[in-house]
Amino acid sequence: MPVRAKLKVVAITPFHTASPDEVCTEVRFMALYGDDPANKTWSKYTPSGDARLVITNPTAIEQFELGKSYYLDFTPAD
Repeated sequence: MPVRAKLKVVAITPFHTASPDEVCTEVRFMALYGDDPANKTWSKYTPSGDARLVITNPTAIEQFELGKSYYLDFTPAD
């Protein structure tokens, strides 16, 4: 059964790399709570959780905005 959580971006932190042509950014997410049906699929009452992604693809980094919410889907990877 897939599980869907709704997470909010709470921090976007760029890091320096050894090469000036490379980018590296950490995007940090926190689980949203309340009456959101997306979170009720995995947590009956008050969901709690966080996720951090270290991204080195500039196009992927641009997809995330501080304060915006995103869905995170968990499906088996057989």
